[in-house]
Amino acid sequence: MKKIQYLELEKRSVETEKYKLERRLTELEREVERLRSPPLITATVLDVLNDDRVVVKSSSGPDFVVSTSGFINKEDIFAGVRVALNQRTLAVMEVLPSSKDPIVSGMEIIKAPNVPYSLVGGLERQMMEIKETVELPLKNPEIFKKIGIEPPNGVLFYGPPGCGKTLLAKAVATETKATFIKVVASEFVKKYIGEGAKLVREVFKMGREKAPSIIFIDEIDAIGAKRTDSSVSGDREVQRTLMQLLSELDGFNARGNVKVIAATNRIDILDEALLRPGRFDRKIEIPLPTYEERVDILKIHAAKMNIKNINIEEIARKTEGASGAALKTICMEAGMFAIREEKDFVSQKEFEKAFNKIFEKTKEKSSMYG
Repeated sequence: MKKIQYLELEKRSVETEKYKLERRLTELEREVERLRSPPLITATVLDVLNDDRVVVKSSSGPDFVVSTSGFINKEDIFAGVRVALNQRTLAVMEVLPSSKDPIVSGMEIIKAPNVPYSLVGGLERQMMEIKETVELPLKNPEIFKKIGIEPPNGVLFYGPPGCGKTLLAKAVATETKATFIKVVASEFVKKYIGEGAKLVREVFKMGREKAPSIIFIDEIDAIGAKRTDSSVSGDREVQRTLMQLLSELDGFNARGNVKVIAATNRIDILDEALLRPGRFDRKIEIPLPTYEERVDILKIHAAKMNIKNINIEEIARKTEGASGAALKTICMEAGMFAIREEKDFVSQKEFEKAFNKIFEKTKEKSSMYG
């Protein structure tokens, strides 16, 4: 009896192993078949005809009128989409995902960032302006229609580095539940003709795909500086990139669900074409924080720390001329000094050490802005 039970168990084990091997064999046969199949040709759909045919532009150059596979959903075929063609018949075999430059794909893209206005120290007037120019058009565009005016088209932040330009842009994206797309303008400066303009188009295309969205262009002076008659090819490429940016800004609907915010440390060198009405209608200065704002900023960062006997007001008085980023660094360094001394809290002593280490360098850099 036991022998029969043992043989039955052995039989089931063999059958299970056989099933696994057959499944693996099927997978390997499919893989061999896939590897034997000829490569497909990439193309872009130019037009969709009424008889299940499409006009495509192949990657090799010529245009063709081709048929589509019956396995493809007709709704997935439209002008501009990338497809794969059979090498022999040129029939459309599959729809490819949209192509984006790897630099664009690697940008900082945050779906509804978690940066509430409460994390922005000071900047009360600036927050009010950004609410009017970006938040209100995204959340309640109909109010502008009732009044009979167009909302401001774009916003330009200017001021010394480290004073909260990016933070404020993230805060308004949080409040509007918009996708935050940040790109540094120097990434648009490319070696080969047309590359920079292509990147600009891809960024704005991504903004539309992920709407509602806020496109934040940092250090816009990298491509937006005043144009010259320079014959250097690199300068001409920067100017072409700027022209593409201007074209994208002109094509935006002020009441749409994509907003553009740019930032610069040098508004004085920007091209007048960028600053004219209709492109960046609202220019908001983000200055170095005042004493009261420094107190607010220090309190925000200190709230996350384990502190004892700290005089925030005294630290704020000593740090005149420091940016918000410098104040954050002082708090971080104070914590590092406490760790080095094997303490489980931060005292005024550590803040004094951090101030001595950081502030003189910060003050020196800030004075260069003026």
